[in-house]
Amino acid sequence: MPTTHAADFEVKLATTDEDLRAAQRLRYQVFVRELGAQGHFVDHDAELEKDPFDVHADHLLLRDRQKDEIVGVYRVLRQAAANAAGGFYSASEYDLNVLESSGRRLLELGRSCIHPEYRNGLAMHRLWTALAQYIRDFEIEVLFGVASFHGTNATQFTQPLALLHHRYLAPASLRVTAHASSFHPMDAITPAALDHKQAMVQVPGLIKAYLRLGGFVGHGAYVDHAFNTTDVCLILDTTQMRPGQAQRYTANSQ
Repeated sequence: MPTTHAADFEVKLATTDEDLRAAQRLRYQVFVRELGAQGHFVDHDAELEKDPFDVHADHLLLRDRQKDEIVGVYRVLRQAAANAAGGFYSASEYDLNVLESSGRRLLELGRSCIHPEYRNGLAMHRLWTALAQYIRDFEIEVLFGVASFHGTNATQFTQPLALLHHRYLAPASLRVTAHASSFHPMDAITPAALDHKQAMVQVPGLIKAYLRLGGFVGHGAYVDHAFNTTDVCLILDTTQMRPGQAQRYTANSQ
């Protein structure tokens, strides 16, 4: 693993076709090669993980200055861009009506990934600080997007899913619901039957990060066979972010 410092990284928005292809190449390495994702739009010949939302979204790119390589990606989709794309990506898994009818400024987060050699926390922190600036620039009020447990045998995630449901279920005003086609209940066990410590160990790091900021989850998990994942929908009201935790992600974003 390379030794890196904050100054070694630069975050920018993709502005060219080559920028977008660099993001899609990294996504292919992580989602397809590493995690076994498939899909109608995966280009195995060119080794690109892509879909129709890419041309409408903004893409935050994390570049290693020393190697001049893209090592991290975050795809962000605002309401106007989603309208042009025919909707939000998450709408294929969750009923988003409660959010879209709220009149609040929404931002969908997705396709977040880091090159395997840069998963020491610093790279993700740099992406998050850039995201915090983006949120301020566009006065975003609600963040949301699907986050994943690796694998489609959702029963192996019974404990962590139950923990998320019982402790972090979104209030009614933010509570999206997984579509019935691949709905998996998250309340298969009661709070009394939970091993809270072991359940939290199984929760992926990205989900924990949103929870620490004050995030919630929607109702029900969605089993995504194409992506080889069991997904939950994370929702975060930016006006209710926990100040102490938020500072960790915004301190370097001015």
